[in-house]
Amino acid sequence: MPLSFRIVALALPLAAGLLSGCSLISRTMSEGITSVITPYKVEVVQGNVVTKEMLAQVHTGSTRNDVRDALGSPLLADPFHAERWDYVFTIKRQGTEPQKRSVVIWFDGDTVKSIDAPELPTEEEFVASITRQRNQPLPERKLTLSDEERAALPVPKAPAPTDTAPLGANRSYPPLETP
Repeated sequence: MPLSFRIVALALPLAAGLLSGCSLISRTMSEGITSVITPYKVEVVQGNVVTKEMLAQVHTGSTRNDVRDALGSPLLADPFHAERWDYVFTIKRQGTEPQKRSVVIWFDGDTVKSIDAPELPTEEEFVASITRQRNQPLPERKLTLSDEERAALPVPKAPAPTDTAPLGANRSYPPLETP
């Protein structure tokens, strides 16, 4: 065997060993990086938001239409359990604890028999729990101009008169129906 083949035969296993060591180092470094940097997670909001004020409109004896008007359509209305409507709400947001609430309305025929609900937040508490920047007032937006501001606006130019004929063919068409 020539010398060049022997060198190649020795160099290949050595190169393979070095490359496998590089992958081990790279794997260790990437695990360290992913433990520090977290990927973006999409916010997931599902279901019906039910607040104290909304649930206060529903009481035993209310009809199905009254419940639908106050709380909206139920997330779960099973045809095999027609006496039960489930209003479920979940929100998963990065950096905060996931929220899950379930309100169950039980019917006897067309009227509410009972309501199973956890302690619900008020509308204000719910909005505060999902708002990222708290205690920052919105900038005031001006929606109309004063008389002085309207007077300061430039006067629009009138369109220049044209002496040319309109573009396109000038055709006469026969009547659609004969008299």
